[in-house]
Amino acid sequence: ALLFDHLPLKQIIIAEANSPLSYPSQGVEVKPLYSIVIPGYKLSTFPGQVTLKASKGVFNTIVDVPEDSVHGSGEKEMTITSPSLDIVNAILKHVTYTSTVYHINSADLGRNTHILFISFHTASFMLGTPNSINSLVTIITKTFYRYHKLQNLINSIRAFYPEIQIIIADDNKYTEKIEGQNIEQYFMPFAKGWFAGRNLAASQVTTKYLLWVDDDFFFTKKTKIEKLVDVLENTTLDLVGASVNGRRFLHKLWYEQGDDDGDCLFLQPGTYQALDGFPNCEITSCVVNFFMARTEKVWSVGFDPRLSRIAHPEFFIDGLGQLSVGSCSDVVIGHQSKGEPSNQTLAGLEKTYKTFRRKSQTIFKKSLYYFKNHLKCIVGRNR
Repeated sequence: ALLFDHLPLKQIIIAEANSPLSYPSQGVEVKPLYSIVIPGYKLSTFPGQVTLKASKGVFNTIVDVPEDSVHGSGEKEMTITSPSLDIVNAILKHVTYTSTVYHINSADLGRNTHILFISFHTASFMLGTPNSINSLVTIITKTFYRYHKLQNLINSIRAFYPEIQIIIADDNKYTEKIEGQNIEQYFMPFAKGWFAGRNLAASQVTTKYLLWVDDDFFFTKKTKIEKLVDVLENTTLDLVGASVNGRRFLHKLWYEQGDDDGDCLFLQPGTYQALDGFPNCEITSCVVNFFMARTEKVWSVGFDPRLSRIAHPEFFIDGLGQLSVGSCSDVVIGHQSKGEPSNQTLAGLEKTYKTFRRKSQTIFKKSLYYFKNHLKCIVGRNR
């Protein structure tokens, strides 16, 4: 694909005809799976017919046309034929292009030769490439008042991956040192927060990929993280989620540009399309909080540290247009029981933990995202 970074596309520049056809010389931008009218198409002389070709989308017209003058509407190759130059130019003025391949940042090269940029409006660092899972992946987590569950997680990881690196961000009031080989524990100020901890843990990763897990998860025989590595190694995805006991939290996200009052953010359950070559995987925008990602892409997006207790989709909202996201159903991690422990000490810790997850946190995060992203509405599920 042709990739152009920071190319100014706000002003369309039309290349006047050296060949008979005028076209937008810098390309035009279209959101994945959306349509646009292509500006600037015009013939100065008429060669008898004009053929438009694309590889990642299809052409169509939004005007009534004379019979037999257009062939291939809705296809990757469309031909316009007419004895009248005026008729051909009238049709060209109303030609549309529809992106049919979901990719957040790619380009389709038109035959005549202009570029159709397929990307979202956006609000190479290279790590080593070793070949063992321990050298490719670091597991990161954040813990708060749940050392007992954290230890269960670590024990389950070690049952399947005895030597993989584990990084822990810890903002407990009364800290405990977690012992073990290939474990790094970083202490933070008390109650510093959920996303601040994610940032800290991610910042210490030196492998190509990181795997995020909550501290109350546990690995099972179905937690085959090699499958996630295989997906990232052989696709253009930046992040791939999996399943937490069958829960995948698949959502499509997109912005619709509004007026001076702000834009609208849409959240819709589901996926865009299957991931080629991986029958158990799909392309989407937001996944559950068990995912593997390219480390440098997580660094580039980051986690907003103002979100201290209740947050998850916000990372994917910040990454919209920057992160190419997928999800696979055949990699599954377990979730430890949410029931009250019989041990009174542990039950007290769980109760204390829950006091930090207040309704005011949810209100704050919504207010933050309305302001931060200049929104006037959020449509759909937003937990």
